[in-house]
Amino acid sequence: MMLLMAVIFGVLLKIVSLYFFSVSTFLWKKPAQIPRKAPRTRFAVVTAARNEEAVIGGFVESIKKQDYPDELFDVYVVPNQCSDGTEERAREAGARIISCSGAVSCKGDVLHEAFRQLLEQNYDAVCVFDADNAADSHFLSRMNDAFLAGARVAKGRQEAKNPEDSWVAACYGLYFDFFRYFFNRPRAACGLSAKLVGTGFAVHREVIERMGGWNTETIAEDAEFSAQCAALGERIWWVEEAVTYDEQPTSFRVSLIQRKRWCSGVMQVAKKQMRMLIRSWRENNRALVLDFIMFLTAPFAQAFSLVPLALTILAAVGGDGTAVDALTLLPLYLALSYGAVTALAWGMQKAKGVPVSPGMWKGIFTFGIFMAAWIPLQMYSLCRETKKWEEIRHVGGSLPHRAV
Repeated sequence: MMLLMAVIFGVLLKIVSLYFFSVSTFLWKKPAQIPRKAPRTRFAVVTAARNEEAVIGGFVESIKKQDYPDELFDVYVVPNQCSDGTEERAREAGARIISCSGAVSCKGDVLHEAFRQLLEQNYDAVCVFDADNAADSHFLSRMNDAFLAGARVAKGRQEAKNPEDSWVAACYGLYFDFFRYFFNRPRAACGLSAKLVGTGFAVHREVIERMGGWNTETIAEDAEFSAQCAALGERIWWVEEAVTYDEQPTSFRVSLIQRKRWCSGVMQVAKKQMRMLIRSWRENNRALVLDFIMFLTAPFAQAFSLVPLALTILAAVGGDGTAVDALTLLPLYLALSYGAVTALAWGMQKAKGVPVSPGMWKGIFTFGIFMAAWIPLQMYSLCRETKKWEEIRHVGGSLPHRAV
């Protein structure tokens, strides 16, 4: 009976995996090229900053160096709960300051105030970054192309800023590559939304006005905003040539803390927005809504993915010979899986067309550990919700020397 339950549970989980695999096969279909356009979109570039004195100047400078007319963009920093010189350093670098009044419990509260003030001005779109970022010099130009081609929400490509600093940072770089090749690029090819993470994206004012401002409440404001976009039928365009470099944790412990917050946040969004998404399925782009429902389902599927194994172990302990035979194959399965993930990491790095550096080799061989850690993190988040945002200190540093 235990083994039968394990098989049934495993089949249900495989359905979720099969869906994502099916979409990923569109990797081989080339997305439509976004044509180049003359600069016309007026951007407000904004970042929330909490104790980011070490990196905020570098971020502002990267925006100031855009190959985009100065009169068509402004950069804003929103200091909140700072105990260092973040605001002073941002002013020195040339940023405008938005004061964040009232109680702030998450990044969504900061963006709510920032968008409220920015909508009172004559901007066409708002770009959102994290304070530790550096934007490629073509970022605004490529976003301008997308908006003039019809985009209303657009997500740029994300790269690790410091992949050589540790194996953990290198794994983050590979993780971003994973979403680039197997999530965002295939979805761009088949007309679905890109995964909008909390940095390097842009929103047209029409969308924000339609939503009544930026209104998110969970600690995963990016996923919550994506759910709102899906419910409205707004596709998130993938703009691969608009690149953001994002500083990554170098400590595995800090990585677990950060990713635990991500896991818990997406689960919060699922609990809060799933009913709204199901209701909107009949009214808007059904493919967009279904795809995001599957995205919100994935963390729960990961959290329960160990249940079939646990049931099989119980069946084996109870004397089920088939379960015992299955468990004897487990080491071989784990070895093959780890080898496949390592090969995938190597392939993604080679696909960039640049030599694999010594630092990236560490990430390639440990990428399986990095990815496997998602499962216990999802299980933990299912049992214990993370409600408080924990500050992650950034130190800055130079950009990696590799092709964009």
